[in-house]
Amino acid sequence: MSELVKSKDYRAFIHSLKSEIQTAQIKAAVSVNRNLLKLYWLIGSQIVEKQKTANWGDGLVKQVSLDLRTEFPEMKGFSTRNIHLMKQWYLFWHQEPAIVQQAVAQLELAPIFQIPWGQNLLIISKSASPEEALFYVKKTIENNWSRAVLTHQIELELYQRQGQAISNFKQQLPSPQSDLARQTLKDPYCFDFLTLTEKHNEKELESALIDNISHFLLELGAGFAFLGKQYKLQIGDQDFYIDLLFYHIKLRCYVVVELKTVDFKPEFAGKLNFYISAVDDLLADKEDRATIGILICKSKNRTIVEYALKDMQKPIGVSEYKLTRQLPKEYQPSLPSIETIEAEIERLENE
Repeated sequence: MSELVKSKDYRAFIHSLKSEIQTAQIKAAVSVNRNLLKLYWLIGSQIVEKQKTANWGDGLVKQVSLDLRTEFPEMKGFSTRNIHLMKQWYLFWHQEPAIVQQAVAQLELAPIFQIPWGQNLLIISKSASPEEALFYVKKTIENNWSRAVLTHQIELELYQRQGQAISNFKQQLPSPQSDLARQTLKDPYCFDFLTLTEKHNEKELESALIDNISHFLLELGAGFAFLGKQYKLQIGDQDFYIDLLFYHIKLRCYVVVELKTVDFKPEFAGKLNFYISAVDDLLADKEDRATIGILICKSKNRTIVEYALKDMQKPIGVSEYKLTRQLPKEYQPSLPSIETIEAEIERLENE
């Protein structure tokens, strides 16, 4: 690359990059992450452009890295690998015209500049398309996800599960509430944070979810506020109990969640329809929107669900759930209780 260094065009190019870096250093005090990402976008885009128009070869990235690290020894991020990543980041989003147009017009408004560099790299490395990547970018902004939480959501294939539940929302809710409600549901729900026996019942599932309520709320998604389990409704001279009751801040409505550890049956939808009607009458205020119901089952047959919801008058969505850490029932009795473990720890501490 010695000939490249002697090139007048290259010297002008590297001088331009250095000027941009110095400008970014000044602005960094105002908005460190955004200006850093704007700088990375600029470096990536200019390297791509120069490799198209100038005959500088594949060694350009390595030489740029060397010169920038020499000029700015106090700054991190100019390794050969990271500059390669800047180039890959730019090329990835170049597939999505809307992002490129927004980035060119107003860099600070593009969503990719509103999340850290590490999250950006994670998203483009794990996403099959710009559409999927943009979904995770927006969710990261919306929920303020850390890198660990973002990784978890990508590994659980949130993009593929979002909005996939069978529902009658389009028929029973006005737009745009119907679209937002549909996107709120997932199918399946992943309860990987639970450890249950293979023969767990609804009470065990419900208790485990409440014991892990923070994880459960994360899986449900942004906007859910937990109001109670086995929520009592007095109707006529009888008491009825809703498995789980939530209020959704964005939808501005109550959400009734019923859990079933068996295959979906049509009568489940009828009972949920009854609960939704009761909540609308007994709990909801006139400012609240129509209550929606979510039925989470062990499994379902799509055709049966569609028939069951066809003439239902209340908005209902049906999803499955999956467990990734099931404990075989025959092993459960052999496990020590919490009391036994605590007693053993105390014994060892006293020895």
